[in-house]
Formats: sequence, structure tokens, C-alpha cells
Amino acid sequence: MNQLLAYLITFAVNAGRLSVWLVLLSLVFVPLERWFAVRKANLPRRALALNLGLYFLNSLLPAAIVGALMSMVALAAQALLPAALPAAMRALPLALKLALSLLIAEVGFYWGHRLSHRWPWLWRYHSVHHQPAHLYFLINTHAHPLDMIVTRMFGMTPLYVLGLAGASASGSATPALVIIIGTIWGFFIHSNLRVRLGPLESLIATPAFHHWHHTSVAPLDRNFSSTLPFLDRIFGTWHLPAGWPVAYGIAQAAPAPHERQP
Repeated sequence: MNQLLAYLITFAVNAGRLSVWLVLLSLVFVPLERWFAVRKANLPRRALALNLGLYFLNSLLPAAIVGALMSMVALAAQALLPAALPAAMRALPLALKLALSLLIAEVGFYWGHRLSHRWPWLWRYHSVHHQPAHLYFLINTHAHPLDMIVTRMFGMTPLYVLGLAGASASGSATPALVIIIGTIWGFFIHSNLRVRLGPLESLIATPAFHHWHHTSVAPLDRNFSSTLPFLDRIFGTWHLPAGWPVAYGIAQAAPAPHERQP
């Protein structure tokens, strides 16, 4: 009974926290998307209700599952890796540790995301995120929970293996910051904002950069980075013309993942 009560209290606190975040996100993005929209669109109430439901589901369930899985990874890493490696990582200054963690996690996210377009069994779940024909900030969490779990595992596992993150309270701060930064930026790059940042677009992901990832017309399977576009330049998947996509979603005649360009 006490455990159930504790679970219900934790759930209520998390739901309240997400509700506050939703209000703050709406206060920022709703007016901006009205004033600086890439294209105007009237979202059906059913679609809005679905996106709100997925916002809460995908903000609660994947985090809980990934947290449990990462605890097991941390314990396994402690048993398999020399103690000197995590000790050296823990000794790094916080700013350097965070910067290194963001870079390593982004490489993991990139390849997890790219493989989700290449492997049919992953694309089955990742395709849910590409179904919407209109982009706005809540599309960031329009996804299958399993897809979000897999992608986060790709990004977080290297941090635990290298000792940049761990099961302790101090060790959990770094992955938490990585997830928070990535999630906030995810709402921005999915937003319906006609924003261009000039030369900075080679350094940080923008709505224009990510909108081309969601296009339903060729070239497909580009711009996999969530925050650091230079990875797409390195791995040959960069695509950022001057204009904006004419259509989003999954085209009727879209090629199967195994038929797409590498």
C-alpha cells in the first residue's frame, strides 16, 4: 500500500511538472508560430489531442525504462572496465565533462537515428514520428515510445560505458542534463518557425535543418543530427538548401528503408 501511494505521488509530481513545462512551451511557441510560421495550418482537434497524449506518454514512459536500463549498463560497465577509466572521467571539470558528454551522446543519437531509417524493424516504430504532414513544436514528442527508448539508448550507453555517467546521484546529473538540453532543442527544431541563422546553421541545428529531415520528397534520409549538424557533413548526410520543403510526412511511394540511400 505504501509503495502504491509513493508511486502515485511520484506520478502526480511528474505529471504536474510536465504540465508546467507544457504551459511554458505553449507560451513561447504558440505566438511565435503564429507570427513567424513557415506555413499556416489549422490543426484538427483530434491531431492536437493525440500530440498532447504522446507528449505526456513519451515524457514519462521512455525516461523510466531508459533509467532502469542504464542502471544495469552502469553496473555492467563497473564490472568489465578498469577502475581507472571512470575515475579519470569523474575527475574532469564539470564543464569539460558536460561538453564531452554532449558530443559523445550526439554521435550516438546520430547513428541511432540513422539506423532507425535503415533497418526495417526500427523504421517500423520510427516512422510514427514521420507521419505528421505539418510540423510544429509538439511533433518533437509525436513518436512511438519504443523508438524514443532505442534512440536514447544509442546516445546514453556510451556515456555509461566510458564512465561519464553512472548509477550514483552525481553520475546521473550528466545524462539528465544531456536529455534536458536535447529535449528542449528538439521542440525548437520541430517548431513551425521560419528561422534562419546564417553561418551558425553549420554549428547548431535549426528548424530549417530539421524540416528537411521530415520532407516527403527527395532527397530523403538527410540531417540526422539533433543538435550538431557538422556530424551530417562528416558522414555525408548534410542537406540544407535556401528554401523550405514543400511537403512533410511519408510519401505514398516512399522507398522501403533497405532501398534508401546509405
